[in-house]
Amino acid sequence: MAKNERFQVILSEGNGLTKPQCVVLMDTATGVQYLLVCSGNGAGLCPLVDREGGPVIWDV
Repeated sequence: MAKNERFQVILSEGNGLTKPQCVVLMDTATGVQYLLVCSGNGAGLCPLVDREGGPVIWDV
C-alpha cells in the first residue's frame, strides 16, 4: 500500500451498470469500515455499524 492511500478496498462486487457495485472500504488511519454503493449515475456511502450502533472497526 502506498503512503498516500488512506482507504483500502476490502470487498468489491458488481460493475455499477448492469448490477449495482458494492464496495467495502477500510479507513487505514482509524480502521472504520464503510459501504459504498454505485449504480448508474448515483452513489451512496455510509459507515458500517454493529448492533449497538457503533462503527465496525477492522481489528489489525
